Amino acid sequence: MLVDDNAGFRESLFALLDIEELNVVGEAATGAEACDIAEGLDPDVVLMDVQMPTMGGVEATRRLKQLIPRASVVALTGNDNQEAILDMLAAGVDGYVLKDDDGQNIVDGVLRVARGEGIISPEVTPTVINELNGALEREHRRMEELERAHEALVERSARRQEQIARLGHELRTPVTVILGMAQTLAKYGAPVEQQEELLERLSARAGDLVRLVERFELAVDAEMTEWIDVVEVAKQIAIENPRLRVEALGRIPAANLNPTVARRLLEEIVDNALRFSEPDRPVNVRIDSDETSIEVRVIDRGPGIDPEIRDRIFTPLEQGEALNARTHQGTGMGLSLARTAARAAGGDVRLESSGPDGSVFCWRISRRT
Repeated sequence: MLVDDNAGFRESLFALLDIEELNVVGEAATGAEACDIAEGLDPDVVLMDVQMPTMGGVEATRRLKQLIPRASVVALTGNDNQEAILDMLAAGVDGYVLKDDDGQNIVDGVLRVARGEGIISPEVTPTVINELNGALEREHRRMEELERAHEALVERSARRQEQIARLGHELRTPVTVILGMAQTLAKYGAPVEQQEELLERLSARAGDLVRLVERFELAVDAEMTEWIDVVEVAKQIAIENPRLRVEALGRIPAANLNPTVARRLLEEIVDNALRFSEPDRPVNVRIDSDETSIEVRVIDRGPGIDPEIRDRIFTPLEQGEALNARTHQGTGMGLSLARTAARAAGGDVRLESSGPDGSVFCWRISRRT
């Protein structure tokens, strides 16, 4: 079957192809007409023009392949336009010849496709090869990206499992103490003068437990986000910490974050700064922004962090102080969880600088839309 919008060219093709080995069973001037008559004609091969009004060769080829799956389609065009070639190949053509090919080449191409072979005109072949090479290269890059994403996912999952396991271990400490003191009080009682001290210890351990649970929540992905005012979050934290000084440098845009996670993340960084600063020294929270991010800097007045252990402070259950020489209370989870939560939201927490006069931690928030 011949499909071409040029009647004169169809007549030439008819004369060329109506030979002993071939039988032209029908003609169509448009892709739509070809689809209408194809089932009744049941052609073995359709010689399909690419550029036609109303319905072009690409759409007509797709429909014919659905109507008569066994039929082969040979694309026919007057140029070697790369986009047209690729579109027709994607539609499922079995061969591709040019209108200005030698007549015998067109006949040979149709015969080869009828025998189940593919055919592409030499003029078209470089374009197809280049595109196939490009497609293979793109697919190779995509596979590499998928492999890297998979490795990152496995690593992230392993870190998450390790973090949860360590936190579970840390949770058992205050729970065991609370349970032991409660059982002692229930079983043996205690002198009145000791009851107040025991209750205070119970309350303190229960408070530690609550804070650990709150920190645990930071280790869980929080996808429910909304537009929040980071400066206002910092000011709310400052209400509870008189040593905290909040400063906004210019107009700070809203950030798309989970409000609970954002507050607890900043509380962890601030808590670290307060614990390692002298009790009478202030801690500053300085907030500024640019076109890509909002940066929240927490500036303490502590003794600084030894360069050799700066990476370790972001490791779960680690602190800059040695275990047997610790003077500051804490589980060593705060900065690790803060960084985990920040990165999950597309940002980061890093130690920007540190020295004998204090340290600067920077929470970078991506300005996502």
